[in-house]
Parts: sequence; structure tokens; C-alpha cells
Amino acid sequence: MEAHQDELQEPILEPQNSNFEVDSRLEKVLNDTHLPYFNRLWLASKIELKLLFRLAAPAVFVYSINNFMSLATRAFAGHLGNLQLAAASLGNSGIQLLAYGLMLGMGSAVETLCGQAYGAHKKEMLGIYLQRATIVLTITGIPLAVVYLLCKPILLLLGEPTNVASAAAVFVYGLIPQIFAYAVNFPIQKFLQAQSIVNPSALISAGTLGLHLLLTWVAVYKMGLGLFGVSLVLSLSWWVIVTGQFVYILRSSRCKETWRGFDLQAFSGIWEFVKLSVASAVMLCLETWYYQILVLIAGLLENPEIALDSLAICSAVNGLLFMVSVGFNAAASVRVSNELGAGNPKSAAFSVLMVNSVSLVIAVIEAIIVLSLRHVISYAFTSGEVVAAAVSELCPLLAVTLVLNGVQPVLSGVAVGCGWQAFVAYVNVGCYYVVGLPLGCLLGFKYNLGAKGIWSGMIGGTVMQTFILIWVTYWTDWNKEVEKAKVRLEKWEGKKEPPSES
Repeated sequence: MEAHQDELQEPILEPQNSNFEVDSRLEKVLNDTHLPYFNRLWLASKIELKLLFRLAAPAVFVYSINNFMSLATRAFAGHLGNLQLAAASLGNSGIQLLAYGLMLGMGSAVETLCGQAYGAHKKEMLGIYLQRATIVLTITGIPLAVVYLLCKPILLLLGEPTNVASAAAVFVYGLIPQIFAYAVNFPIQKFLQAQSIVNPSALISAGTLGLHLLLTWVAVYKMGLGLFGVSLVLSLSWWVIVTGQFVYILRSSRCKETWRGFDLQAFSGIWEFVKLSVASAVMLCLETWYYQILVLIAGLLENPEIALDSLAICSAVNGLLFMVSVGFNAAASVRVSNELGAGNPKSAAFSVLMVNSVSLVIAVIEAIIVLSLRHVISYAFTSGEVVAAAVSELCPLLAVTLVLNGVQPVLSGVAVGCGWQAFVAYVNVGCYYVVGLPLGCLLGFKYNLGAKGIWSGMIGGTVMQTFILIWVTYWTDWNKEVEKAKVRLEKWEGKKEPPSES
């Protein structure tokens, strides 16, 4: 027994460069009944944690940098004046996030297909999926560009003041090129993530952030380009990221097998890809819009100023820490899709367990820190004591939300890795909009609990959704998921009729 353990342990602790060799060893360890249970668990955990953090850490960094670029743009707009700050905030939260959520959601279809194809060693298909997704997302960008052009009458129709709507429209016009940068960036990002190539994107994003700050400063203080210049620089920065990543794909030896140039095959199967992309987009957008609606509903309360201020601070803290959850979401999707494509059911199940455990521990630590700072956390944003008291009251709900964020986004990543987007979209509709929102309005308005009631009801919807995903994941037959992955890959190669993506 000891000789067998030593023989197996040495190569595991010295993983080779290929991710497939590491993955196959994980499956071998999990299937090795000669090893004592706790030894097997320890060795498997070491392998999985190394793979997990190598994916999650750079992904968290990339999403945080992208979020900070948008935040920096609004900060520069604020230096132009209060009207400009209001316009940039409205344009960002009301219009730009629509395109971001839609494009990111549609891009997750690439995550499913590329991840499973890479695990199955069908590397040549990754470039085809990348091109097909770019085509679909670029076409989707055209009606979104029309919405951007019509944003002023849309904002006026929603009751925004004329001066704010006019200024917001100027800001949004400069973001039109950003739409098509999204259309290329998200497929490229998922293409690279599926191959566990994440560090280059992190380095490119970090370099672009420095360039973005410099160019925005020049546009505001040296060229006097105002709101339009600020937003146009943001669009340019996104195109810098896209160009940098694409140049990496063309030049890197790591992408030679997955990128073999432009191919007319990318234009086949467009409609099937659209259906999977739409399911992915609906799944993500329903989650993204859920807590945005919280802020809109809070504006209908009797004393909306304090409610909105306190919610804005809590949302800012939640949004910052949510980037950690997004990073683990990406890692979960890549790990599960790779293992399913490689035909490793036990490794896929073990990856789900590990990524949820690690993410939950981190989320609990975040929640404890927030609770310990509940009386002072608002002073990072404002000096008002009334707002500070309101934020302190909301912090327990923020802590619960953070803990849920440690599980729910990761399970969504697992769903993407398995190709369950359509199913999760239905779950989100029921839990968020049939249960969560009505319950929040009932508690907030009927029982006069205000912002706490609205948020409590919406947490109820999230808890319900999380338990459903836990239940489905727990009872998943991973051997069947491996077979579904094989059928899905054959379908996308044109060998079989499309199976149901339920």
C-alpha cells in the first residue's frame, strides 16, 4: 500500500505543463480505491485547488479591472460637474449595463462549447466557436446601437429630466463603439479561459487601465472633450483590450492548435448558436437586472433619498466583492466543462464541490468583515450620519447577500459548464420575478419595512433559486452529463441533429 501511494503521489505533486495530464491524474486519484479515503481526498484536493486558483485569481483581477475602468470614467465625469456625473451614472446603469449583460451572457455559450471541446481534445473547434460567437454578437450589436442612438427619447419617456437625459445621451453616443468591442471581447475571453489561459488577459487589462486613465485625463483636462470624450476613451480602451488579446492569440504557441485562421464553417449552425446564446443571455440578464430593480423600487418609497443613498453604498460594496464571485463563476465553468469534455465525471463532480467550498469560505469571511465594519463602512462614501445609520441597518442583509454570492454565482458557472442555461433561465424567472420581487414589494410597502423589506424579499427569491440549483447539482448524474457533452460536441461539428439544451 505504501509503495503504491508513493509511486502515485510523486507525479501528482509534480504536474506537467499540459492541463489534460493533470486532469487525468485527478480522475485516476478519485478512482484509485487502493489509496485510503483521506489520502485520496487530500491528493485530489491539492490538484483541484492548484487548477482552481490558477483560473480564479486572474479572472477576478480581469473583471475587477474592467469594473474599475467604468468607475474611473464616471469619476472623471464627476469632475466636469454634478450634471455630468448624474448623466454618466444614468448612462452607465440605465443603458450601458444592458449591452454589457446581454453580450456577456451570450458570450457564455462559447464558454460551454469551447470548454467541453477543449476537454475532448477537439481543439480545432475552439476557433470555429470563437468566430461563430463573434458573428452572432456583432449582429446583436446593431439593434443595441439603435437603442443607444434613441436613448434620449427613451430616458425622457421614463421620466428623466430633459437636461439629464440630454447629457446622458451625449455620454452614451461615445459608448457605441464599445458595443462592438464587447461583441469581440467576450468570445475571445471565453475562448482563452476554456484553455486555462487567463494571465495574458489580466496583464493586458492592467496595462490598458493605465492607458485609460492617462487618455481620459488628456481628454478632460487638455482637450476639453467633455462627456463625449470621456465615454469615447472608454470605448477606445475596450478596443485596446480586444486588440491585445487577439494579437496574443495570433502570436502565442499556446493557441496554435485552437486558432487555425478564419474559416467559412463559422457561418454554419448560426441559428442553433443563437438559441444557446439567447438562453445564456437571459440567464445572466435576469440575475443582473434583479438587484438593479431593487434600486428602482426603493425610489418609490416615502423617503427615497435616504433609502437610495444607503442602497447605493451597500450596492457599491456588494458590486466590488461580487467580482470575487464572478472569478469563481468563470473558474467553475471552465473546470466543469473541461472535465465533462474529457470524459471525467468524478473530476467534474469533485470540481463542483471544491469550487463551491472555497468560494463559500471566502464569502463568509467577507460577510464577517462587513458586519464588523457596519457602523463605519458608509464613511468611505459619505460623511452623513443619517445615511451611516441606514447603512448599518442594511449591513446584515448585505452580509447575507455576500454569503449567497459565495454559492449562487458559482452554481451558475457550473450550469454554464454543463450547458444548462435554458433551465436556469426558467428558474430565475420563477424565483426572482414571481417570488422575490412581489415578496419584496409586499414587505417594503404593505408592511412598511422600507428598503429592508424590499431587500429581504429579494433575498428570499435568491435563497429559493440557490436551493434549487444545489438540489439539481446534488442529484446530477455526471456520467450522463459526460454523454450529453459528447452528443453536444458532435452536434456542433455537424454530425448529429441538435439535442435539446434543457
